[in-house]
Amino acid sequence: MAIDYDCLMTEVRFAYSRSSGKGGQNVNKVSTKAELSFHVESSECLNDEQKQRITEKLALRINEKGYLKLQSSEARSQSGNKEIVTNKFKSLIQKALHVRRKRIPTAQPEQAKEKRLSQKRKTALLKKLRKKETGH
Repeated sequence: MAIDYDCLMTEVRFAYSRSSGKGGQNVNKVSTKAELSFHVESSECLNDEQKQRITEKLALRINEKGYLKLQSSEARSQSGNKEIVTNKFKSLIQKALHVRRKRIPTAQPEQAKEKRLSQKRKTALLKKLRKKETGH
């Protein structure tokens, strides 16, 4: 399933607030913390199946109003935090929409089975020869 991230980014809203992270004197003056919010159900870029998958996989990150909220205050700059939170968002969406392929069990080759059984017979014979003969 290919996702148009450009389309998704048009539906994302950013808010900025004061960060408790690093920044020195800047930390008390500038709003550097970036908060991203995305309403899953009202998205026009996703189909119903994708919305359902995201809602199920990211249930713990989606609030009761249906918003997926992420934040970052790792960087000292607003633009740095915006980039970090955007990458985090894209990564989460990609992981949520990833469908694991069903594993197809493979049959054991006949040659491998025969090799295992012949080795088993050899070991059994060795052990039998090692045993002390009981007295008659």
